Amino acid sequence: MKKTAYLFIASAVVMIDQITKYFADNLISPFESVRITPFFHLVNVRNTGVAFGMFKDWGNAVFIIVSIAAIAVIVYMFFKNKEDPLGLSLILSGAAGNLIDRIYYGSVRDFLDFFINRFHWPAFNVADSAITIGIGLIFIKLLRSPVVQTDSYE
Repeated sequence: MKKTAYLFIASAVVMIDQITKYFADNLISPFESVRITPFFHLVNVRNTGVAFGMFKDWGNAVFIIVSIAAIAVIVYMFFKNKEDPLGLSLILSGAAGNLIDRIYYGSVRDFLDFFINRFHWPAFNVADSAITIGIGLIFIKLLRSPVVQTDSYE
């Protein structure tokens, strides 16, 4: 597939992310929980930190700067790296989707809530899922690639 196809995928994921967040914002009251299954609810929460709400006290501006820097690195890798454009495009779309939230809302909008009894995975969104899947694809590709052995110690 050509790079433009992967960029189309990234754009589509950003659009899906923003649309699903829009519906979550408009159909679910803040901190309301809508039961879908016994282990999955839709919620409307804001995350001012990063993964699992860590580093909330750092401030939104720091996360915006870090997100822009990360997106720049991912774009560079995407155009230089021929190895995993799908993984990189998913990471790019997730970072862009959450950056949009940080710029416009001052936090990331999360709405997917999975749990088993009292054990909850922190709420997340489509952008978070894209990042996780992208990293997983790259990791799997790394595990499957042959190890190159050099005799540089002779």
